[in-house]
Order: sequence, then structure tokens, then C-alpha cells
Amino acid sequence: MTDIFRLLKGNPEDSDYEKKGVIVQGITGSYGSIHANNMLSYGTNIVAGVTPGKGGQTWNDFVPIYNTMQEAVDATGAKISIMFVPAKFFLAAAKDALNSGIKLLVAIPEHVPIRDTMETIELAKHRDAVVIGPNTPGIMIPDLIKIGIMPPMPFKAGKIAVLSKSGTLLYEISDELTSAGFGQSITIGIGGDPVNGTRLIDAFEMIKDIPDLEGLVIVGEIGGDSEEILAQRIMDSGFNKPTVAYIAGRAAPKEKRMGHAGAIVMGTYGSAESKISMFNKANIPVAKRPAEVPVLLAGKMEKSD
Repeated sequence: MTDIFRLLKGNPEDSDYEKKGVIVQGITGSYGSIHANNMLSYGTNIVAGVTPGKGGQTWNDFVPIYNTMQEAVDATGAKISIMFVPAKFFLAAAKDALNSGIKLLVAIPEHVPIRDTMETIELAKHRDAVVIGPNTPGIMIPDLIKIGIMPPMPFKAGKIAVLSKSGTLLYEISDELTSAGFGQSITIGIGGDPVNGTRLIDAFEMIKDIPDLEGLVIVGEIGGDSEEILAQRIMDSGFNKPTVAYIAGRAAPKEKRMGHAGAIVMGTYGSAESKISMFNKANIPVAKRPAEVPVLLAGKMEKSD
């Protein structure tokens, strides 16, 4: 699997170390332009934009725009791309990125047809690439790189990894952690669709061996069985860093989709009770409120000392 942490952060001890370059697909659109500006302000190294038909122009007077991802990759050597394109263009844009050698594709669009997502995931596997999303807030290493639409205020650098299905809860719980003195080493919003390029278990495999990692926070929600699969994997792997969870949608009525496309309970499948039970089996306490997450984490860390 692609070493996503090194892909994002590199090795500051390397003689040629510099912030990793990011290509923005759809940089000339209003949504893409706004968030590209926000990423740039945070310190993300945006090296190129891609908008078919606008090659040869520049964005913000200094970022070159290319017609294709292959042109952008050839010119910059970048391995990371973030996508701001309408859902109907998602598959073509994803193929353009992955076939050009992109190793991390952060897909912001929502309402992407499931078949298009599945075809993209299959291509990514063949290309040894990682797809975050679609329908994701993005991924970031606080104080270093932000590839997404998350506001910067809730986050600060630290040693806790946060994996979340929900964008807004990723922000809220990271803010609770920050306020309690727990900075984040990496935060990943996997996306709220029924099918995601990166599942919770995949995100766990990406971060579990991060140097100096001190703890893990899992932000799940009703629907599907990804939390149960992750809990089992944590038990099987022998991962022993303090870990806590939060499950959104405890009070949601059965068989009613709540917010995200994947957040639906069918009978007992995907229920909050099923997920909480499995986390308890894995010795992972589940917070009842976002504000309880850092309290439970502090308790787990005290016990591990």
C-alpha cells in the first residue's frame, strides 16, 4: 500500500526535501478556486491546475494551468491531486489523474454514481494509488499540508490520528481534541458515500505505523459495517495505542437515510448498537457526545502509562 504519510510529509532529513506538490483539478471553477486559495494560504504547495480547454493560462498569476493531468504531472512531477469537478465528470477526471501517475487522489465531489466510484477504485488498485472520497472533506497534516475543504482553525499539530466518515464531526471533534491539548498527527475524512476509495480499515492501515503516534480517534456513523470491520482489525493487529470512538446517528429511525448516502440502518444491519458493541469488544470506549472524546482519550492514555 502507498505510504500516504511519507507521500504527504516526505522526510525533512532528505537533502532535496520540500513541501509536496499538489495539482488542483477544476482550479478555474468558483468552488475549486476558493478552496485552492484556502489551501494555498495554509501553506499547501499548489504547483499546477488542470482545466480542459484552458491550458496555457495561469491561476493567481503564477500557477500554470494545463489541459490534461499528464501534462501537469510531466511538468511538475507531482504525485498528489485534489479534484473539484462536477460529479458527471468525476470518472473521466479520475482516470486522467490515475493514468498520469497520481498516487493520492482526493475527490471532493458528492453524488458521484456508485459505478463510477467502483471503476475508479479498481483503476487505483492497478496503479497502486490511494483515492480519498468521493464526498470527502479531505486530508491534512496540521501545520504542514491541507488537501481539502476543512477550515484550519480546529486543527493543530500533535500525535493523535483522527479518521472520520463525517466532515463536520471531523472538525468538531478535532476542535475538542485541540482545546483539550491533543494535537493531531493526521486527519482523514474518508467520505460519506456508500462506497469510498478509502474505507476506515484502509485508513487505519495507512496511519497505524506513523512514528510517534500516541492515539487514535475513530468518528463513525450508522450504516454499513465498516466500524465493525475496523474494530476486528484493531483486535487482530495487536494495535495497542489508546483508541476511542464516536458514532453519529444513535437516535436515527431505522430505514431512514440520515445526511450521508451511506448512513442508513436496515433492520439491525448498520445500527449504532452493533458498532458500539463491537468497539466495546475491542476495548475501545465510545463517546456519547463529541466533547466526551478527549475525556475518554485522556483516561485511556493514563491507563497505558
